[in-house]
Amino acid sequence: MVNLAAARERLAAVPDPEIPAVSLVELGIVRDLRATDAGLEVVLTPTYSGCPATELIADDVRAALAEFGPVTVTLQRAPAWTTDWITPTGREKLQQYGIVPPQCGSAQAISVVPRLRCPRCSGAQTEQLSRFGSTPCKSTWRCIDCGEPFEYFKPI
Repeated sequence: MVNLAAARERLAAVPDPEIPAVSLVELGIVRDLRATDAGLEVVLTPTYSGCPATELIADDVRAALAEFGPVTVTLQRAPAWTTDWITPTGREKLQQYGIVPPQCGSAQAISVVPRLRCPRCSGAQTEQLSRFGSTPCKSTWRCIDCGEPFEYFKPI
């Protein structure tokens, strides 16, 4: 019998390949972990359907759990991933890493204009430079107070 608690602990330590400061669990990408007759099954929901890191994430999950036996990774695209699934710890780690986490829930994303504080100096004078950052789920901002650019994880 597989020790699910130990497997969950191991899975919680797998970093996101694009933002290694947070784990896949903290980003809400891991939807489920369950024992089956064939071994372990991990259900993942990518942050977006065209995410180039999806295969790497699946490989990292398989490698992290290999000691527990066979691992099946199932991609579940519905419901679509939302920033609402980022854990409070994940949000704190994003902020510490220099990426401002979503400032509202996905339901308010269209109607709320973010008022962002710089993750480096906490300055309140910020401006959006681009609606899209290094990935489609982030936008690029700049702190007017310290002059440093930073990314904002858009609510989706």
